[in-house]
Amino acid sequence: MTGKRSALEDVVTREYTIHLHKLVHGRSFKKRAPWAVKSVVEFARKSMGTKDIRLDPKLNQALWAQGIKTVPHRIRVKLEREYLLCKRNDEENAKEKLYTYASHVEVTSFKGLQTTVVDAE
Repeated sequence: MTGKRSALEDVVTREYTIHLHKLVHGRSFKKRAPWAVKSVVEFARKSMGTKDIRLDPKLNQALWAQGIKTVPHRIRVKLEREYLLCKRNDEENAKEKLYTYASHVEVTSFKGLQTTVVDAE
């Protein structure tokens, strides 16, 4: 396999809709918002293939906006897979070269939305 590269090594930005209601179903009320945050991190880890996930404070505020027990049913997130040497560099000699930055995207309706690849800005 000479010359082959994994797609997980590319810098990419995608927008996803996460159905939080099914992820926190059955969870006790006082654990719903913390569980929703953990679920978003786990979703980002699985979909982007990086262990280092960083949440935007606005995304955290959107998850907690209705309190600890009333989590939004759905949330639209933008996941950006970036190199550590980019603008948000914390550790230069980290094991992994890439990390994922998750931010909130406000939408009026979730009807008909699908996963989209966002062009580099």
